Amino acid sequence: MGKKAVLSISQSIERLEKLYRAQPSLQKQKRVLALLRIKRQNDDTRQDLANYLGIHIRTLERWINAYKRGGVEDLVTDLPRRKGSKIITPEIHRGLERRLSSQKNSFKGYWDAQRWIEKEYGVKVKYQRVREYLIQHFGTKVKTPRKSHVNKDDGAVALFKNAT
Repeated sequence: MGKKAVLSISQSIERLEKLYRAQPSLQKQKRVLALLRIKRQNDDTRQDLANYLGIHIRTLERWINAYKRGGVEDLVTDLPRRKGSKIITPEIHRGLERRLSSQKNSFKGYWDAQRWIEKEYGVKVKYQRVREYLIQHFGTKVKTPRKSHVNKDDGAVALFKNAT
């Protein structure tokens, strides 16, 4: 026999029904519907409720824990799950930031950043991870248009313009 779906829900059934209709996605509607069914005591066990909603019982338990932790607001808002990188430390991040903002000494590609991290910090990072990290944190692209060439000699440009 499964565990009974019992939960002390402070909102009224009318409030939950109104909140159910206001949800923009089916996933969030299911979360509020779970609360409604628990409040009405429609299901015998959590497994029955999970089967009715078409979700895994562990998902239902996470929703119930989210409700217990922060109420209905916590249940219907999706908080970002991203954790900080364990491989790329804040020190490496600052080094990448300095190097990316440098006009004369920028990376030639993601492979160059990967090799630079290994050489400077002694940390082996996979190419794909470096690429994702640089795109996510710095908005990099493979090809970045520049106003002019980084190795352009300003003296030569002035001489060229005077010659014509």
